[in-house]
Amino acid sequence: MDERRDKPRLSVNLDAVWDREQARLSARVVDLSEGGCYLDSVGEVLAGETVAFRVMLPDGDWLYLEGEVRHHRHGFGFGVKFTELNDDQLEKLVLLLQIAKDGGPASLISADLVED
Repeated sequence: MDERRDKPRLSVNLDAVWDREQARLSARVVDLSEGGCYLDSVGEVLAGETVAFRVMLPDGDWLYLEGEVRHHRHGFGFGVKFTELNDDQLEKLVLLLQIAKDGGPASLISADLVED
């Protein structure tokens, strides 16, 4: 993958779920930015397809996101570039990133800047 991200990404540890062929699959968001994320999941995807998923927020609410699969590793996970975030989604995403940068709540989210 030779593309460059235009938003800094953080290493995080967030629970997520996504639906695939009438099955609900669990995932873990392991890096996150305003532009996209990487989900650890055993579910199969294809580069270029759109996936919808929900990320558990520290307050117990869910953040619904959609994105285009940019790359995937069979049995490991996939990278997603967010598409068409509305104002509410973007606001929650920015808040989540700020919580991660500030280091709290530690039991639900941790973050380190990921260097390319």
